[in-house]
Amino acid sequence: MLELRPSCEHCGKNLPQDSTEAMICSFECTYCKECAQEVFQNVCPSCGGGFSPRPIRPKVHLEENPPSTLRVFKPKDLNKHGEMLERYRHLKPEER
Repeated sequence: MLELRPSCEHCGKNLPQDSTEAMICSFECTYCKECAQEVFQNVCPSCGGGFSPRPIRPKVHLEENPPSTLRVFKPKDLNKHGEMLERYRHLKPEER
């Protein structure tokens, strides 16, 4: 089950469980849409994978399966990410 992390790991923007701005990679690194698309150009700075919109958990399941309250804030080194971009930006996520 997804954690549904409450914020962008890079900029700290709030991403409540029903946010349509939340993006995740296959390891559930969580970023806002602006960071995922504009800053990281669809290359996860942690694993090199691509991003997908994070699903929204139906309200009927929230009481038994609440979203995480643990904020992960680990801004990335954009110079280091530039090196990763050089390797991956021209490859589709499924080809990385």
